[in-house]
Amino acid sequence: MARIICITNQKGGVGKTTTTVNLASCLAAIEKKTLLVDMDPQGNSTSGVGLDKTQCEPNIYHVLMGDADLLSALKPTEMKKLFCLPSNSHLTGAEVELVSMEEREVRLKKALATVEADFDYILIDCPPSLGFLTLNALVAAQSVLIPVQSEYYALEGLSSLVETVERVRESLNPDLKIEGALLTMYDSRTKLAGQVSEEVRKFFGEKVYNTVIPRNVQLSESPSFGKPIILYDIRSSGAQAYLNLTKEIVAHG
Repeated sequence: MARIICITNQKGGVGKTTTTVNLASCLAAIEKKTLLVDMDPQGNSTSGVGLDKTQCEPNIYHVLMGDADLLSALKPTEMKKLFCLPSNSHLTGAEVELVSMEEREVRLKKALATVEADFDYILIDCPPSLGFLTLNALVAAQSVLIPVQSEYYALEGLSSLVETVERVRESLNPDLKIEGALLTMYDSRTKLAGQVSEEVRKFFGEKVYNTVIPRNVQLSESPSFGKPIILYDIRSSGAQAYLNLTKEIVAHG
């Protein structure tokens, strides 16, 4: 059965999509059959693995609405072991439409149950909010990976995110745990990065990964080419960091 990991933080611009795309591709590169689920209406994970989000139908929106089964919406990628459940702007409407639907919190969980046995890993990229899309991801997942930007406001909102995880665990998903916190956009030349790292380690303790993701030009460039970093520039510091993170996550499994 797959390990299902939700990548979330209600703050935008912290590296959620970068982490989802590159962790998924690194897992696929080491022969782990991986499904990337794009739960963000921006569809950046979809385009980040080389898919044209405007042409991806059916997609996650149709699956959540019950208009398509998950298998019909799956798309292969350039990497043999990596598949994507794509998203586009249609998903924006789901946040409103889910409110009045039955079993609104478990729709993704039920859909993933149909393919869970076929994958080693399922990674879910969430929007920068704690609405119904993220709630569906938290209910479907076994664990939560939290990217934390190495910037001044990094710790803002982390306590409310952890509280949300606790509430979901108590009421909807008793097996949910925090997989780990990942420091992203790390610049070792600045004093601030070290201070943020120290605070994050105080907050999460041993749950903070040893790997930190550096600020890296190639990591910023690769999405515009529709390529994960290991296909764009495997020698870059960003690629090496995500390969190291992958080893940590597999070892903790």
